[in-house]
Amino acid sequence: MTQTVRIALVGTGAFGIKHLDGLKNIANAEVTYIVGSSRDKAQVIADQYGVANATGSLDEALASDQVDAVILCTPTQMHASQTLACLKAGKHVQVEIPLADALGDAEAVLAAQQASGLVAMVGHTRRFNPSHQYLHNKIVAGELNIQQMDVQTYFFRRKNINAKGEPRSWTDHLLWHHAAHTVDLFRYQAGAPIVKANAVQGPIHPELGIALDMSIQLQAANGAICTLSLSFNNDGPLGTFFRYICDNGTYIARYDDLVTGKEEPVDLTGVAVSDNGIELQDREFVAAIIEGREPNSSVQSVIECYRTLQALEDQLNA
Repeated sequence: MTQTVRIALVGTGAFGIKHLDGLKNIANAEVTYIVGSSRDKAQVIADQYGVANATGSLDEALASDQVDAVILCTPTQMHASQTLACLKAGKHVQVEIPLADALGDAEAVLAAQQASGLVAMVGHTRRFNPSHQYLHNKIVAGELNIQQMDVQTYFFRRKNINAKGEPRSWTDHLLWHHAAHTVDLFRYQAGAPIVKANAVQGPIHPELGIALDMSIQLQAANGAICTLSLSFNNDGPLGTFFRYICDNGTYIARYDDLVTGKEEPVDLTGVAVSDNGIELQDREFVAAIIEGREPNSSVQSVIECYRTLQALEDQLNA
């Protein structure tokens, strides 16, 4: 009989909804709890998705014998402490990117995961997008190698609002959140550790207290390089665009879509069972729990990303 993994979804914002939409397509996943900033907010989402339990308390969900695993879609500053709480409660956990906003906290989570033996996974979605999976498969097969990745991560966020256009109670960060996607993906696709990392940033915003523009250079041990430009000042087009310049072709990845350097669409049929990166991420989490194995984008496999981010922050602060 196939095991069902009972999940508490924590966070009712844009990404919490993305996970709920993905989880409803996974036969052996059952969402048993919605946890929000208040019980009322959680109840609204629970009613929409037919989830039995709603609460404003993570502790309540962690104490429940109806919860095997937790998916955290909460503000960045809560990620490490909530992940530790899940592991301490004996629950498998997937935390949305980033794992932490300081290396010490990320290392603490890694130590707790290794002590517990539980599945602890970070939402490094780029590893799961079919576009990047297609290229990863070619790299692993020896059909191409990266010479350079040129990445643009552009949003327009001069006010503290979320992806739904609503006011945020916390501040997003170009380095620890948005750069984390590319730093991890570059290392993953290059197949070699990052040996050089440099960063510069623009002026600090007087209200948000962060730089709204940043430029990062990376080099892998095998010689591949990455140039990453990030901005919260860009007034369209918005999103992240990855140009792979390889020894055997050029490709441009836009989330779940892929074209050649000449804008010719690449057929991604058969790359994965879904064309939704978040759903594929959740499928990996559930499968790893059932199969008792380490998932792709486990805490262990992404920790080097956070070591690089800390080195970049130290450089920016020097």
